[in-house]
Amino acid sequence: MNNRSILHLDLDSFFVSVECLKNSSLLGKPLLIGGTSNRGVVASCSYEARRFGVHSAMPMKMALRLCPQAIILRGDMDSYSKYSSVVTDIISDNAPAYEKASIDEFYLDLTGMDRHFGCFKWSTELRDTIIRESGLPISFGLSVNKTVSKVGTGEAKPNGTRYIPDGTEKGFLAPLPVKKIPGVGDQTHKKLNFMGVRTIETLSQIPVRLLEREFGKPGRTLWERANAIDPTPIVPYHEQKSMSKERTFTEDTLDITMMKNLLLDMSDKLSFELRAANKLASTITVKIRYADFNTFTKQKNISYTANDRILGEHVLDLFDKVYERRQLIRLIGVRYSGLVQGSYQINLFDDTIEHIHLMQQMDRIRRRFGADAIMRASGLMKANTLYQPHLPPDGG
Repeated sequence: MNNRSILHLDLDSFFVSVECLKNSSLLGKPLLIGGTSNRGVVASCSYEARRFGVHSAMPMKMALRLCPQAIILRGDMDSYSKYSSVVTDIISDNAPAYEKASIDEFYLDLTGMDRHFGCFKWSTELRDTIIRESGLPISFGLSVNKTVSKVGTGEAKPNGTRYIPDGTEKGFLAPLPVKKIPGVGDQTHKKLNFMGVRTIETLSQIPVRLLEREFGKPGRTLWERANAIDPTPIVPYHEQKSMSKERTFTEDTLDITMMKNLLLDMSDKLSFELRAANKLASTITVKIRYADFNTFTKQKNISYTANDRILGEHVLDLFDKVYERRQLIRLIGVRYSGLVQGSYQINLFDDTIEHIHLMQQMDRIRRRFGADAIMRASGLMKANTLYQPHLPPDGG
């Protein structure tokens, strides 16, 4: 038998809940949070809006067709970050070990606590404390591993709890649709449906080799999760303060175009790192060092984001402001700080559908082939001037 006890906590419709806490007149109404233009995307929606078929990541235009009476809110990342910090502090003060998976989602390792308190009783008391001190609804799932607990939380929503005792995991998962398995996206779901696999029980009975043939290495993960196997440990939460990149030139330069292209490339790669780590930045700093080694920086506070387009625009603006002496430059750099946990979905406030798809495709390429596998067209000149010795040999 597995003796682990893993608790998954998830704040219900977090953005919507915060907005309703700030303005009680919004309670019980269909709410859409996200881009306010017709080309915008839904970042979050209330349960009242979901009854009309609306869901996050849906084009705002489509959401309004399904629910024309919905109230649209632009969203306030500063408030969401503040309330997330309140909940994080409560968990930190009480939990023996916890992982912050996103701005509104947590995993806690309660292994061994049954000997003293009773994990379900302790989890219920923690949930009550969070609700009382933050005013926000929160659901949880408790089981032997992350996968089953996360699915349990989904089944407990809204504002409920679900305990899956050790030994009952497979029976709990069996009747549920495969879409409930964490990590099963739209494409995987479509392929599984095409194979006639609709329930987790059916997926659990497919030979591992067949799933690996169809899905590659993720096929084994699919099989393991369908069979309630997930040894993934809790990764203790440590708040990263900042992330940065800088470049020292072999020869001091006045080539402004090249330097701006390099700064954009740095910004793009840092933005990718933010999204890969489920983080958002609220402060940007641009640094330059002149040939005489005098160093200057310029800093700007912005709304939380990991949007490469928005961050890149601020970086170029800061460079124009900090580069005042018109002298040869030895080094340039970019730093993002004021980081908070936040999934990519949060950036939908500022994205259009087209830009979301572009970033998602670029991120997939970078995850598979490395950060240098794709860049802006403007970055090609930078690659040719600064990185020529590292380019792959010409196949022609």
